[in-house]
Amino acid sequence: FLQTMTDWAPIAKEYDPLKAGSIDGTDEEPHDRAIWRAMLARYVPNKGVTGDPHLTLFVARLNLQTTEEKLKEVFSRYGDIRKIRLVRDLVTGFSKGYAFIEYKEERALMKAHRDANRLVIDQHEIFVDFELERTLKGWIPRRLGGGFGGKKESGQLRFGGRDRPFRKPINLPNVKNDFYGEGSAEKRNWSREGTRDWRTRDRDHDRSRDKRWPERERSWAWGESERDSKEERSRGKERKERDR
Repeated sequence: FLQTMTDWAPIAKEYDPLKAGSIDGTDEEPHDRAIWRAMLARYVPNKGVTGDPHLTLFVARLNLQTTEEKLKEVFSRYGDIRKIRLVRDLVTGFSKGYAFIEYKEERALMKAHRDANRLVIDQHEIFVDFELERTLKGWIPRRLGGGFGGKKESGQLRFGGRDRPFRKPINLPNVKNDFYGEGSAEKRNWSREGTRDWRTRDRDHDRSRDKRWPERERSWAWGESERDSKEERSRGKERKERDR
C-alpha cells in the first residue's frame, strides 16, 4: 500500500483498466464486466491515422451539427492549425460528436488545452484533452470497456483522466475486511465468539422477559379484582341509604 501511495498520481501515466475503474486507483478486483472486457482486449491503435500525436487535441461532446469550419473558426484563435479530423459515421456520414485537431506548434496546443476546455460551441459545452490513443501506453477505448470519464447512470465510471482524476487514497487500516470477518483466523474467531455472546445474551433476555410476563398478568388480575371489590362495596352503601 505504501508503494501505491508513493506512485500515486491524479492523472494516469499508463493506462490500466483496473485502476481506471477505481475511484482512487487502488482497487484489486474489477467491479463491472466492462473492466474485464478491457483487461482481456488486445487493442492496437489505428495505423491509418496520420499526424503528430503530441501536437493533437481530442475534442468531445460536440453538437452533432457542428462542422469542421466551425471548429477551425474557434480553435484557430490559439494558433495555426495543421489538420482537423471530425469523426463521422461511415454509413450515414453524420458527426459522432468528437474530433481531433492537430496544431503546428506545441505552444498553441498547450494554450488550447488550457483555455478551450468547457468552452460552449453551438450550445454544447465541449471537453478538450490531449490525444491518448497514440500517447498513453496500454490505452483501451471506451467501446472496449476502457476509456476515461463515463456516466454514473450507465454504471461505467472511469477515473485517471482530466475529466475525472483519481481521488487521493485515504491511508487507513483495512477496516472493511475485519468488519466482514475476512482478516486473520484469530479475528474471525473473535468475531464469531462475539456474535455467539450476543445471541446468548439476547436469549437470556427473552427468557427473563417470559418469566416476568406471568407476574405482570397476576398483578394486573389483582388490580382488576381489587377494583371490582371496591365497586361492589360502593354499590352496597348506596342500597343501604336507599332502604333507609
